[in-house]
Amino acid sequence: MSTSPVSAPAAGATSPVERRIELDDNRLLIDLCGQYDANLVRIEDQLGVQIARRGNSLSVMGEPDSTLRAVEVLEALYSRLEQGREIEQGDIDAAIRMGGAPEDEAVTPATDTDQMELFQGGRIEIRTRKKLVEPRTEAQKSYVRSLFGNDLCFGIGPAGTGKTYLAVAVGVNMFIEGRVDRIVLSRPAVEAGERLGFLPGDMKEKVDPYMQPLYDALNDFLPGKMLARLMEEKRIEIAPLAFMRGRTLSNAFVVLDEAQNATAMQMKMFLTRLGEGSRMVVTGDRSQVDLPRGQVSGLADAERLLTGIERIDFSYFTSADVVRHPLVARIIEAYERDA
Repeated sequence: MSTSPVSAPAAGATSPVERRIELDDNRLLIDLCGQYDANLVRIEDQLGVQIARRGNSLSVMGEPDSTLRAVEVLEALYSRLEQGREIEQGDIDAAIRMGGAPEDEAVTPATDTDQMELFQGGRIEIRTRKKLVEPRTEAQKSYVRSLFGNDLCFGIGPAGTGKTYLAVAVGVNMFIEGRVDRIVLSRPAVEAGERLGFLPGDMKEKVDPYMQPLYDALNDFLPGKMLARLMEEKRIEIAPLAFMRGRTLSNAFVVLDEAQNATAMQMKMFLTRLGEGSRMVVTGDRSQVDLPRGQVSGLADAERLLTGIERIDFSYFTSADVVRHPLVARIIEAYERDA
């Protein structure tokens, strides 16, 4: 693969420029472009450039800075294909967010992770039984480093930024690598502004609707039969926050999701469950508190009290880190402006 300028602006000018990328493998070029050139269209829309396919080369035209960024993104995506990895829309968005940084950039993990292939080749990868998970923003990269490097981590930010998803992925990775003996996932069973009334069924059937996002994450990382067996053996547990009282969680990876809906007393109770050899992660969104008016959120209380303590780390996300549909970031920004 080689890149060459076809035209360049005069000194001080900002007129459109054109750069050409020569690609060695036509099969990879097809994958890079995507079905009906959908990948190229996505890059064009987000960076404001024009990309033309000519034989085994791509020609990029636009403002100098945008053209350079588009070339970097295309080169990073092509390098990804050369390594035998696929390209999804989220990967394109991630390359654009991170400036198409080359993936051989040196990365130093926060702690000793020599047993794992997490940081090899400069990439941050979380290996699970079903898929390879990669952070898609710089904030997510920092968060994953923190998850492996601290005993207690807080992930705070808006919906769709991957706080819980990445935490569960790291938990599954540590479990299958034998670094923890079990995974415990919890959530406050708080209704999101609704009164659901009486729910039929036994206790599990009553609380499962509140826990469904945790089941969804686990199903992404573990085969169904394996997950069912591990849950039957209690090596993976999903339980409401209220069920944590009185327990000591040793050699476990523990996640508290939707922590903004825990009261201050519940948060203290949960944090003091931490036992020997365990890691704990607390995730939440300060803008989505469903507690009764006047009730202090345990997440805000913990943030106030625990900031600055060694081996406790806080990671923060913004709308720029949203990895769901592009509209989600705009929706969050609109609500933030109104607030």
